[in-house]
Amino acid sequence: MSDKEVILTQDGLKRLEEELENLKSVRRREVAERIKTAIGYGDISENSEYEDAKNEQAFIEGRIITLEKMLRNARIINNDEIDTDTVSIGSTVTVEDLEYGDTMEYAIVGTAESDPLKNKISNESPVGKAILGKQKGAVVDVAVPAGVIQYKIVDIKK
Repeated sequence: MSDKEVILTQDGLKRLEEELENLKSVRRREVAERIKTAIGYGDISENSEYEDAKNEQAFIEGRIITLEKMLRNARIINNDEIDTDTVSIGSTVTVEDLEYGDTMEYAIVGTAESDPLKNKISNESPVGKAILGKQKGAVVDVAVPAGVIQYKIVDIKK
């Protein structure tokens, strides 16, 4: 990850800080114990326990570096910055699929905290890009692999 600005909501910031703290204070210790135990089994050249623990240690250290860099380059979106007239990062937007009449509610977040399974979509996703900066009542075309979907913005809230 480059030194690109990372856009986070207050909740996203809190989650990343909690993950970082857990990795540094809990997971590091657990893996160190696993490595110590595996070394106690003898020859480490053919010790799968040792190899697994070292791989996990490398993953944890890499994630810590990534999280620290993200937090260093974070721009926090405060709730009072969120406009309910225009879709912006931090907005919760209700859209209606004009072809099928289905409505969906999405929270627009930065890429670091997007989670489509929880309806948190990135400002860089196709839907996020299409509705960003639009107002209630606007109809947008979203290019998806299956074609173009038309959404109408029904509501915008914090």
